[in-house]
Amino acid sequence: QVQLRESGGGLVQPGGSLRLSCAASGTLVSTNFVAWYRQTPGREREWVATLVSGGAFAYADSVKGRFAISRDNAENTVYLQMNDLKPEDTAVYYCHTSVRGVKYWGQGTQVAVSS
Repeated sequence: QVQLRESGGGLVQPGGSLRLSCAASGTLVSTNFVAWYRQTPGREREWVATLVSGGAFAYADSVKGRFAISRDNAENTVYLQMNDLKPEDTAVYYCHTSVRGVKYWGQGTQVAVSS
């Protein structure tokens, strides 16, 4: 059973930083891609960043230069370091992977950027 569990969300002021974690079980983050998405009420889920097994990564233009995705194979966890946060980054953040064609999502973690 593949499970993803996000943590690390919270309330932060504009310009602040947060680090989100996505802890995986039932699969290895070193052998599967892991992506971060975010969603705000009334809007479709938006892709944020992806880290593939070979180490390549990609970011949405809206977060490029501010967010960084990484992983710790020993902890089987993928991280999303978010710097210079803006109010428009406010959303529920989800991590996502696909194993043998089956898609998996975590339960999400809320990030709120407000003064």
